[in-house]
Amino acid sequence: MKVAIIGTGYVGLVTGSCLADLGNEVACVDIDAEKVAKLAAGQIPIHEPGLDEVVARGVESGRLRFTTSLAEAIRGAQVAFICVQTPPAEDGSADLSRVEQVAADLASHIADYTVIVNKSTVPVGSSVIVDRIIAQRLAAQIEFDVCSNPEFLREGSAVFDFMHPDRVVIGTTSERAAGVLTELYRPLGAPVIVTDPASAEMIKYASNTFLATKISFINAIAAICDAVGADVKDVALGMGYDARIGFEFLKPGPGFGGSCLPKDSKALIALAAGNGYDFQLLRGVLDVNDEQRRQIVRKVERLAGDLDGKLIALWGIAFKPNTDDTRDAPAREIVELLRARGARMRGYDPVVSETIYEQLGIEHASGAIEAAEGADAVVLLTEWNEFRWLDFHRLAEVMRAPVIIDARNLLDPHVLRQIGFRYEGVGR
Repeated sequence: MKVAIIGTGYVGLVTGSCLADLGNEVACVDIDAEKVAKLAAGQIPIHEPGLDEVVARGVESGRLRFTTSLAEAIRGAQVAFICVQTPPAEDGSADLSRVEQVAADLASHIADYTVIVNKSTVPVGSSVIVDRIIAQRLAAQIEFDVCSNPEFLREGSAVFDFMHPDRVVIGTTSERAAGVLTELYRPLGAPVIVTDPASAEMIKYASNTFLATKISFINAIAAICDAVGADVKDVALGMGYDARIGFEFLKPGPGFGGSCLPKDSKALIALAAGNGYDFQLLRGVLDVNDEQRRQIVRKVERLAGDLDGKLIALWGIAFKPNTDDTRDAPAREIVELLRARGARMRGYDPVVSETIYEQLGIEHASGAIEAAEGADAVVLLTEWNEFRWLDFHRLAEVMRAPVIIDARNLLDPHVLRQIGFRYEGVGR
């Protein structure tokens, strides 16, 4: 099948390269000529395990190509995926200007029946908006359908997630379009849910905000565990064996971040408010998330004392391991909270670029031990595996004070305390 991907960001690049790997002929289009040239040369702009190999296979086979020409990409395509960003507006609602612009541009290039797919995370009603824009601008009576097909990719395992999805959601009222997309996804062998566009769009928001709710819930439980002397790891274990609850997203930490959960939570609150419903529960989820950053900083103060002039080592800047994404990462707000208290900071993350440290205004170290040299405390913010296997005896020797705040509950508190560290986790 011939497929066009509009937008080569995280979702577009993973979707396009994986569809090519499944045997489709895929053209990815982007307005950034420099980015397109780098992608064609095999230079991947994001850190995502396995993605470079999939892109390389696609380019080498000829099934995957990159271009700046929408006309070239859409020529002969049976399916066109809209994969552009929908950043939050000032009121938290999703900014659809990029989606609307792509819809207007597509209207100039559709020559035969095409299934237009909203792959971007968009609020309920977006399929109707895209349909109306294209219909108003088409020069001829050309048939097309607009569908919603939300993505459920986790950064750090996106290639695996695309190839092994829990489900494929298709939102359309057209049997013809449903048939085209069902055939496109047939090789994945996943359950296919065909519903109306509004329900498909809501499935995406409801799924992400439910996960955000689980994270804030276990963080709130962890705060109570801190107060009463319980161990949240055992509590989460006891909860997770209940099949109605499950183990996923029951790991306390510094709060959720990334490009999806914060943005989608705010967007759903705005959508609800615009339709007369005050989503108090979800507003509480965001309040707990904000408070969790402050909780971590209070732990640093409790163990390290007055932070004015103190050097704090930060392990991990990305919002989660196996990605270099720092969008809405807990580390960003924690850096600002520590700076407000007069702390100096030195950070280390295995994949985050030097540019991010410059943006944050913190010193960049070449390794975890190097980051902690002369430090008054270490704050572990991202659960990279390499932090588990460090020489903690050596770490204690290079630090000014052996203090660790483990915001991810990654390390063994008993071992660290035996070495001589003052350790505090989350809910432990």
